[in-house]
Amino acid sequence: MPSGIITATSVYGGGRAWQLIGRRGMLRSVLLALATCSGLPAHETDDLAFHAALESRGVALERPAWDDPSVDWSRFDGVLVRTTWNYQHRVDEFRAWADRIAALTRLDNAASVLRWNSHKSYLRELGAAGVPVVPTIWLDRGSRPDVASLTTVVGGTEGFLKPCVGATAQGTLRFHFDNVGVGRAQELVDERIAREDYMLQPVLANVLSRGEWSAMVFDGELSHCVRKIPVPGDYRVQDDHGGRDEPYEPTGAEREHVHRVLAVAERILAEHLGGRRLLYARVDFLWRDDGSCVLVELELIEPALFFRHSPAAAERLAEAWLARLAR
Repeated sequence: MPSGIITATSVYGGGRAWQLIGRRGMLRSVLLALATCSGLPAHETDDLAFHAALESRGVALERPAWDDPSVDWSRFDGVLVRTTWNYQHRVDEFRAWADRIAALTRLDNAASVLRWNSHKSYLRELGAAGVPVVPTIWLDRGSRPDVASLTTVVGGTEGFLKPCVGATAQGTLRFHFDNVGVGRAQELVDERIAREDYMLQPVLANVLSRGEWSAMVFDGELSHCVRKIPVPGDYRVQDDHGGRDEPYEPTGAEREHVHRVLAVAERILAEHLGGRRLLYARVDFLWRDDGSCVLVELELIEPALFFRHSPAAAERLAEAWLARLAR
């Protein structure tokens, strides 16, 4: 593991350059890694502002792929998980990788936090602790659920089937509670339930009209929010599926809701956080018919952070990460 003390020194113009003081008192640039993945799409540019914010502080920066076995992770003074967007296909390998990196250098968020967040059952824990979440029926791997009977419990006329390990709506089915829709849903469950856990949720009508909104939180401070809107008739808000996003200004009650979710999550994760806050989090909400919000996701692994909608956000995260490494 790299040794030394990370410190900030004043530079011309009043800014700060971050350097590491080695055992012999010699200064060198801090070397950090933003973990990515092999096969990252070339169009992914949202993090460029974050890269620039780190480099402007004198940081030497690399972007190694988590799934590249040739990487020597012990070279780095800290590793931040960013665009590891294929992890859900190799989740056991990813969890083992995070454990290995945490033994070599500082990993954020912590490996145990990544493990907890890699399975959607964390929503069950948050709900049990009082956080309003989307109503969910949990379909355990190896079980034999009857979708038709479960739709009467869910209520309404439409539902979602979602894998408990997944991202960007992969493996998700939206279906009507009629014979055709339920038949398709049962086929999906019968095909997949032997090897993975699933969840069944109702479709909240507002996702089709208002979309969902996300709050970016860095070291406990709300940075900025966006609203993600699907194409007409769709429910998928990701830009992979044609969705669009825009800045969003939450109400006072919505801001309080963000902090409540993070407070509960950090209480559950307290033994893994060692008295610190989560370094980064994206909190995703849907609106109910009465205008209140329910949690749909708490993203603590590799969320898109929408720096394009808040130029100052990249500076905030860079400063928060470096300050944490210096402690």
